Amino acid sequence: MDLIYLSRADVERVALPMSAILAALEEMFREKGEGRTEMPPKPGIHTRPDAFIHAMPAYIPKSGAAGMKWVAGYPENQKKGLPYISGLLILNDPESGLPLAVMDCTWITAMRTGAATAVAAKYLARPESSTVGVVACGVQGRSNLLALSEVFRLERVVAYDVKREVAERFARELGTELGLPIEVVDTPRAAVAGLDLVVTSGPILKHPQPAIEAGWLAPGAFASAVDFDSYFQGAALREMDVIATDDVPQMEYYRGVGYFRETPRAHAELGELVCGKRPGRTGASQRTLALNLGIALDDMATAILIWRRACELGIGTRLPL
Repeated sequence: MDLIYLSRADVERVALPMSAILAALEEMFREKGEGRTEMPPKPGIHTRPDAFIHAMPAYIPKSGAAGMKWVAGYPENQKKGLPYISGLLILNDPESGLPLAVMDCTWITAMRTGAATAVAAKYLARPESSTVGVVACGVQGRSNLLALSEVFRLERVVAYDVKREVAERFARELGTELGLPIEVVDTPRAAVAGLDLVVTSGPILKHPQPAIEAGWLAPGAFASAVDFDSYFQGAALREMDVIATDDVPQMEYYRGVGYFRETPRAHAELGELVCGKRPGRTGASQRTLALNLGIALDDMATAILIWRRACELGIGTRLPL
């Protein structure tokens, strides 16, 4: 009667490759699209403006993954040298309900978010897409670029951040890791216009002052707004020919509490695209958008793989219940 505790260092030492996370998430979205998963809406508390602490439970019968993530997002933490995202994930045995593991969720949240963008891009972007613009070059900018590089043959990356030194560090480190030229630019428009794939990954804000205007995103391009509608103006969002989200009920919940004021409703859920119930991109000139909210099913699909691999490698600390 014990469980495994995995610190952030332990989770990172497991070294689960992005390719495995991508495969797990695509299978999970197929299961979700077929109605074979369980995920109630995530409740939360809000102790500061634009901050949240959410409880995120989910169950994926096919992979045997059941549990809950207790995650916090505090944008002002970055000024204090603290992570924007932090929290713990509890994994349970679906047969007995007993906890199997408690693990840090920082790395998991970053990697599964990037993987969800790449799964969406597989169904919504043009297959020949080769150029990427990253607007906001923090943790999510990095993980999203890494995930997209698994799906597309990338040739050029353009990076913008409100802090140029952050974009320059991003360009040095990711350029070396991926063997790609990464150009640092001084305006959001330069990281959007004329590019095949665009990722915006700033803080999620309830009252944003979005910078991306209508006409900036090229016809035929795909965008992933990891930060909800914090970067895209309403007119730019209304230009989209196809909008998909990872969970429509949760998107409508957020709309009801004040987010997505100028965002059109989603045409489909990502799970419906993956299982073939609805089409994704149907024309080369369509502008397409993924508005993934970040769902608990992403976390469980990733955490079960980390737990299994940690057990195989003997990583983690065993604690009595």
